[in-house]
Amino acid sequence: MSRIVYVNGEYVPEEEAKISVFDRGFLFADGVYEVTSVLEGRLVDFAGHITRLRRSLSELEMASPCTDEALEAIHRELIARNNLTEGVIYLQVTRGAADRDFAYPAEGTQPSLVLFTQDKTLIDTKAARDGIKVASVPDIRWGRRDIKTVQLLAPSMCKMAAKAQGADDAWMVEDGFVTEGTSNNAYIVTGDGTLVTRNLSNAILHGITRAAVLRMAREAQIKVEERPFTIDEAKAAREAFVTAASSFVNPVVEIDGVSLGDGTPGPIARRLREIYIEESLKTAT
Repeated sequence: MSRIVYVNGEYVPEEEAKISVFDRGFLFADGVYEVTSVLEGRLVDFAGHITRLRRSLSELEMASPCTDEALEAIHRELIARNNLTEGVIYLQVTRGAADRDFAYPAEGTQPSLVLFTQDKTLIDTKAARDGIKVASVPDIRWGRRDIKTVQLLAPSMCKMAAKAQGADDAWMVEDGFVTEGTSNNAYIVTGDGTLVTRNLSNAILHGITRAAVLRMAREAQIKVEERPFTIDEAKAAREAFVTAASSFVNPVVEIDGVSLGDGTPGPIARRLREIYIEESLKTAT
């Protein structure tokens, strides 16, 4: 059966979904998005994703297409219509359709709203079992990475550069320091067991999973430092990992060809993944 998607007020089979060629998301990447995980047919940290969506819209002076309650209802309807038990729901809001002009269109232009599901394994994954390899690449993105926009060509290029080196993903580097992965936040664990991740700023996305994992780490009595770190520091780390809504906590076992520890997922990454999944299954709504 064809996947059912939501486009501007209608639930339609994906092959019938249409958006205007004048939509500013298509012409200017003038849009924002969120990805919410689904476990056992329930939403994980939906409130956090909606709060970040509101912030992204505000930073771009973009109107909201509907209320938070309506967005939640659409998410739940898509779960039901697609019989989704484990996977993600992608949401995208753009400034809407208007004749091509660099200036924003007139006030009152109706934003575009698109949502679709992706049926995928989140808990029992090869990346979680074996860890991933990352390669460092220059961060070529724009200066407002804290806004979750659909301007994803640069991180896509960075990921392909990493894959060309035989890695699974890239860690992007700016002014000598790691910013983040192409679609995730980056962490290392130092020799004394301190968890280090870059502090929040315009340089990185304010990850919803990041916030949850840092809270859980502190509750587990793991020392946390929010500061920049270098690739050389990462290569010398005891272990490393990444976090994202669609992958939870994924261990990193190699950076630029250098194995971390014994080359297998580290105990802190494994434990935080266990805690995150356990709590998510309890609190998903």
